[in-house]
Amino acid sequence: MADEETVRRAALALPEVTEEAHWERPSFRVGGRIFAVLRPAERRAVLKLPHDHQEMLFAARPEAFAPARWGRLVWTFVELSAVDDQQIEALVAEAWREVAPKQLVRQRPG
Repeated sequence: MADEETVRRAALALPEVTEEAHWERPSFRVGGRIFAVLRPAERRAVLKLPHDHQEMLFAARPEAFAPARWGRLVWTFVELSAVDDQQIEALVAEAWREVAPKQLVRQRPG
């Protein structure tokens, strides 16, 4: 079972990531752009994942993944108790790749 410290470690292990408050919640950014937010009171994270992967996750595991909607934006809520450390680490890295500068992404294999 993943927890917020797993998310934090995974995010901060990625190149050029900073942790900053976003609406009084921890957020993780690369190049000033948010790719993950922790919601400790709810024991979940919000990740910016590619649309096609989001849709697959919502359909395959609705107990673990749900849409997080803000107007036209759709991010992914992740119930941390429903995923393991390896899964959340992979998802955090995928979210990082969605917003990181392309040159930085090319420098990091995987």
